[in-house]
Amino acid sequence: MSVLSDWLREYRITEVECITPDFTGIARGKIVPREKFSEDEGMRLPQVVLVQTVTGEYAEHIIPDTDPDMVLLPDPSSIRLVPWAKDPVAQVIHDCYYHDGSPVPISPRHVLRNVLRLYEARGWEPVVAPEMEFYIVDVNRDPDVPLQPPVGRTGRPETGRKAYSIDAVNEYDDLFEDVYDYCDAQHLQIDTLIHEVGACQMEINFLHGNALDLADQVFLFKRTVREAAIRHNMYATFMAKPMESEPGSAMHIHMSVIDKATGRNVFSDDDGQPSTLFHQSIGGMQKYFPKLIALFAPYVNSYRRLVRHTAAPINVQWGFDNRTCGIRVPHSAPAARRIENRLPGVDCNPYLALAGTLAAAYLGIVEQLVPTDPLTGNAYGLPFAFPHGLDDAIQVLGDCPAVSDVLGEPFIKAFCAVKQAEYHEYARVISPWERRHLLLHV
Repeated sequence: MSVLSDWLREYRITEVECITPDFTGIARGKIVPREKFSEDEGMRLPQVVLVQTVTGEYAEHIIPDTDPDMVLLPDPSSIRLVPWAKDPVAQVIHDCYYHDGSPVPISPRHVLRNVLRLYEARGWEPVVAPEMEFYIVDVNRDPDVPLQPPVGRTGRPETGRKAYSIDAVNEYDDLFEDVYDYCDAQHLQIDTLIHEVGACQMEINFLHGNALDLADQVFLFKRTVREAAIRHNMYATFMAKPMESEPGSAMHIHMSVIDKATGRNVFSDDDGQPSTLFHQSIGGMQKYFPKLIALFAPYVNSYRRLVRHTAAPINVQWGFDNRTCGIRVPHSAPAARRIENRLPGVDCNPYLALAGTLAAAYLGIVEQLVPTDPLTGNAYGLPFAFPHGLDDAIQVLGDCPAVSDVLGEPFIKAFCAVKQAEYHEYARVISPWERRHLLLHV
């Protein structure tokens, strides 16, 4: 018997959720009875599911006109319980292949795997640790009505800003007990819970580890938190900027690189000082993060977060323990020396955000780039370094050959096509602001 079959039998599974992440990070797939689940034959899904926009439309001219299937095969290491299901249900993340056995190059999991292979070829393994910010909000059934904080155990919604308040977190104890229980049942390695700056804005951090495994965990974590919130008559939102008067939500990514032969952090020299590879990685981030911003800020809403004086970066300056910079180096022992990418919004696809972060560092090493001097002052007073919106960000990403070489040209073309389709659909919408200020005044 295989590992998967043994696991399914041990937990008396009745159904299996066969899932794979699309560009948005949404779980696509099928739910099959246990007896119909096959780890050898996998399942079939149309290739077009990977290039759906967030509204459910499709990007044109990316998939052949015949709309062919792809073969999805389960990754045994990804099998987990669905802890909120009434009956014993499993979920397994699948990888996407063509019928000839070759991987589908636009699959987000494959894109990250390709970047990790570049590190593996040098005998290295990246180590990452994501930090997830999100809002808890009251149930909102009308998209034209602004979001509001939910009612807590005191019977009142949160007012003001409660950064790092323990009592403010305790208002939602029942919800977070379920979140931690659900995560524990799925072996999601979450760590610290804090209240962030915004009203009912929370942050949960992950323990550091393998990049693909952490991407899987973040992918499942978002689904878990949403499910737990719904069961407590609330919503959890991972929008980058859900409320105009509150700060945005980020997915900060800490990264270092380990030499697999020695276990040593290559960002530190033998004397404990920052290594050449450390500085080259930062140089790569400074050069390529502006090209990759569409992966870190993938929606029109994402750019509302990237503004001055809101704990969100506006450039690629770097500094030691400087949160105004887009690239921060926390104080640490030499063995734990790491770089924090503060650009990604929590709305990004975790596989693609990690792939982009690691790709930029890798390119910096390959090109032996030299970073600027670390900034000791406030980076918010310096010029804005990124495209100001999704349309420009797509153009910049598509025009960068070095990024296409690392992440794969088929993926870059498909991703840009999907984002362009989303942008065009958004551009047709007439907003309440336009009706309020233009209807009778122009």
